[in-house]
Amino acid sequence: MRFNKLIPELRVLNIEKSLGFYRDILGFRVEYERSENKFAFISYMGAQMMLEQNTNPHWKTGKLKYPYGRGVNFQIEVRNLNDLLVRLNKNGYPLKLKAKENWYRKEDKLLGLKEFLVLDPDGYLLRFSQRIGEKKA
Repeated sequence: MRFNKLIPELRVLNIEKSLGFYRDILGFRVEYERSENKFAFISYMGAQMMLEQNTNPHWKTGKLKYPYGRGVNFQIEVRNLNDLLVRLNKNGYPLKLKAKENWYRKEDKLLGLKEFLVLDPDGYLLRFSQRIGEKKA
């Protein structure tokens, strides 16, 4: 396995609950775990993240308060957005923002994405997106 140059590590309240969401509902793969540290390295279509329940004092920057991910969203590009929407719906997991098309300007082009937002059990905001094309701005 090749590691990405940037891999966020998310502090979680309950590692089993988080793995239930990422692995069992969304379909992330657990690449490896250190159960004694309540740690898991997970991936999905090239995206990589770490989840850790224990509070390593070296990483602590302040008191955590729900939602943990204030001010950040993690964009995760996928091939088929509908697969995830079906999995979330089947498990009765609510969306923060329903799937819709968005067009973002990059110089003289518009990049199209179909995307939705969902909060994980700890309040981290995930933005799943699927490319839908380009057009002139």
